[in-house]
Amino acid sequence: MGQTTAEKIFAAHLRDEPFPGAKVLDLDRVLCHEITTPVAIADLEWRGKDRVFDNTKIKAVIDHVTPSKDSKTALQAKILRDWAKRHDLADFFDVGRNGVCNALFPEKGYIRPGFTVIMGDSHTCTHGAFGAFAAGVGTTDLEVGILKGVCAFREPKSIRVNLTGSLPPGVFAKDVILFVIGELGVNGATDRVIEFHGPVVNALSMDQRMTLCNMAIEAGGTCGICQPDMTTVDYLWPFIQDEYADKQSALTDFSRWCADEDADYDKVFDLDVSDLEPMVTYDYKPDCVKKVQEMAGTRVDQVYIGSCTNGRIEDLREAAAVLKGRKLADSVRGIVSPATPQIFTQAMSEGLMQVFMDAGFCVTNPTCGACLGMSNGVLAEGEVCAATTNRNFNGRMGKGGMVHLMSPATAAASGVAGVITDAREMMKDTAA
Repeated sequence: MGQTTAEKIFAAHLRDEPFPGAKVLDLDRVLCHEITTPVAIADLEWRGKDRVFDNTKIKAVIDHVTPSKDSKTALQAKILRDWAKRHDLADFFDVGRNGVCNALFPEKGYIRPGFTVIMGDSHTCTHGAFGAFAAGVGTTDLEVGILKGVCAFREPKSIRVNLTGSLPPGVFAKDVILFVIGELGVNGATDRVIEFHGPVVNALSMDQRMTLCNMAIEAGGTCGICQPDMTTVDYLWPFIQDEYADKQSALTDFSRWCADEDADYDKVFDLDVSDLEPMVTYDYKPDCVKKVQEMAGTRVDQVYIGSCTNGRIEDLREAAAVLKGRKLADSVRGIVSPATPQIFTQAMSEGLMQVFMDAGFCVTNPTCGACLGMSNGVLAEGEVCAATTNRNFNGRMGKGGMVHLMSPATAAASGVAGVITDAREMMKDTAA
């Protein structure tokens, strides 16, 4: 019997099996940010174990509330900052150089096919887009990872999602993953890895694959995984070109992590997306999904474009294509937060920031703040946000606020209209 990608990675990284079904894995990356890591740091200090297993494999960033908004968040940042300095971390990204963790770390080339990756962040699953096993973990697991470079997991089981057909114009990766979550349900992949396969996935860029894998957790998945291919190689080439004779050699190496044709899956879903329409969430669960046209006319008070789901350069281009030559409705405020300084710089060079500002958007530095209702766009009670983020839980972006998840194109169109709107008509007008 063949192996899934997760099974191959587990076998290659296995350190110990303390009891049946439990796997202790060696870690290639331990990623840290200032919201969850300070608790782990404090406990390690209290236990007299203020050490790190490898200061080149631990990467840290201040990203969730940046710059700090009050004394509490300033203390969290200080704890992480002091710890990174104390242990001479090779890669620590402080204010001014920082970006949203799940966008910044891949952008720096830290994630590779076959890697094992943990972070105290539920959307660590984003990194599975590279053919890695990447999981969000709790404080205890994060502490052990920092100290020993290992983490314990259950025996991996995988769900295979085959995405067939081809995406229609005006339908994007965010629409695909919302559709998939709607099909699987919020508990449909609990304690499972979601492997994405098929011609639709093969045609996606790395930015789009990261959007897909980012929301695997919203179906309960431990990780979302795409198969490494030449698209993966092209993305990583600036970081790996000294390690391989050519791109084909890199592809050959990466392909060993691809799932075998006869791999055994817990479940298999075959989803044809040829007729897929733009999707949006309603209510307070990510699997509460409808076609945008079914929600058309729903009031919007705020548009937020950013996050580790949809704050990359392709996302900004997608939204700007709708916004160019248009303005936000008078009743709507717009916020755009490029996910990293590099993305911000590129967006400026392409004129995208000017498009957003001309449309009436507030442009902010890279930050997670609005996504989790901590800063840079918190909702008031009763307000509604058209968001490119990943969660629509009750109170997620502010107590009493409603969040509708959608693609950057849909969010931009909804901001212009003042109500949830299918962007495809505006896109036709722009193209004409």
